Amino acid sequence: MHPLSQTLALAALAAVAVASPVADPAVTQPPSLAKRATCTFSGSNGASQASASQKACATIVLSNVDVPAGQTLDLTSLNDGTTVIFEGNTTWGYQEWLGPLVSIAGNFITVQGASGAILNGNGSRWWDGKGDKGKVKPKFFAAHNLQSSSINNVYLKNTPHQAVSINSCTNLTVTGMTVDDKDGDTQGGHNTDGFDIGSSTGVVIDGAQVYNQDDCVAVNSGTNIIFKNGLCSGGHGLSIGSVGGGNTVDTVRFQDSQVINSDNGIRVKAKANQTGAIKSVTYSNITISGIANYGILIEQNYNNGDLHGQPTAGVPITNLTIQQINGQGGVKSGGTNIAIVCANCSNWTWSGVTVTGGKDYGSCQGVPAPATCKTS
Repeated sequence: MHPLSQTLALAALAAVAVASPVADPAVTQPPSLAKRATCTFSGSNGASQASASQKACATIVLSNVDVPAGQTLDLTSLNDGTTVIFEGNTTWGYQEWLGPLVSIAGNFITVQGASGAILNGNGSRWWDGKGDKGKVKPKFFAAHNLQSSSINNVYLKNTPHQAVSINSCTNLTVTGMTVDDKDGDTQGGHNTDGFDIGSSTGVVIDGAQVYNQDDCVAVNSGTNIIFKNGLCSGGHGLSIGSVGGGNTVDTVRFQDSQVINSDNGIRVKAKANQTGAIKSVTYSNITISGIANYGILIEQNYNNGDLHGQPTAGVPITNLTIQQINGQGGVKSGGTNIAIVCANCSNWTWSGVTVTGGKDYGSCQGVPAPATCKTS
């Protein structure tokens, strides 16, 4: 091409480029800003699909999921702010293993049970009356490492073993949760704890109903824990501990609740010959009825069972408040109204306590005034 022609051609191309600029490249949003979907999972593949899709979903709906035997419904990699909704019946196959059957973790998570939804462990397949012994039984619902989150209206039925484990959580609210292990009363349910709480801060359980064969609630360590407006039936009552091994329970409140048809009403357990601390625990406005063993039991000699040997001082129980306990005729005739065995208990508040129907305990020790074992 002639030099002049070549120059003119290049100039023409440049003019076209200026007149028709190339569009800017598309900007990809970071994952935290990208719009995520509402995802629904069901059937025998629902659990694995939900676990694999956690990062893609803003809302996860679990509708009639049938989890294979030996598999956890694993929701521990949720995006911040995810909502999890259980619909219909969630079930699990049978296998002897430790579980858990469900595990949920994350920040700003909302877990919701839809109307009529049931998480059914079909625990009778494992129940053998031996609890921790006998068949290996899976724990059910692990709420671990949840921060600023809520669990609402979730219904657990026939848990093989422990129902709800709350551990390493901060600012968790549990509202309207039901643990229904009533069938275990006649089919060998044992060690079916309702709520076991450890290493957590700022947990509120409001309006729970627990029908089981072990502690309704057991706070083993943690601070700022509240259980209120609850109903406990068939189990071992509202418990602290057992505390030992260096753990601390601090600022726990049980209030406005009922314990009915249970082995114990109120129980505070410190392990013998171990260390730890129980402080600033309050039981307020608790009604107890149909109690078989102890209306109120506070012990510093727990050793794989209640009231074993002499109390020890390694787990002090301080600033305990027991007030407005309505147990008039609440203990069965073969049971004990109040038993307190202390070696290191101090600064207690005790008022409005009425627990009758059973026997007085004749071997109370170290009872700090104004508390008393006497009921008449």
